Amino acid sequence: MKNLALISCLIGTMAIASPAVAADCYADYKAKRNDPLKLHYGVVELRGECSKSSARDEIENRISRGGWQLLNVMSVFDQGGLEKRKDSAGKFFLRY
Repeated sequence: MKNLALISCLIGTMAIASPAVAADCYADYKAKRNDPLKLHYGVVELRGECSKSSARDEIENRISRGGWQLLNVMSVFDQGGLEKRKDSAGKFFLRY
């Protein structure tokens, strides 16, 4: 019975802690689509590791579904950097 209570407590703690870590990491990027050429600047919330190299793979996977090709990950930042990027990203703000 003690083990069951301990396991429940650990699972509850992990469920509470995990979203807080992932929710505070964002990246901004530039992407393109060919034929005809279209460019966009966007902002995404990262679910994985909070680094530029990890963000590259994650963003490529998400935006490729919409036919976009990642050109560059500009930066990785926390929630404090969201508001100043919102207008520039327009419809691509937290879209993917």
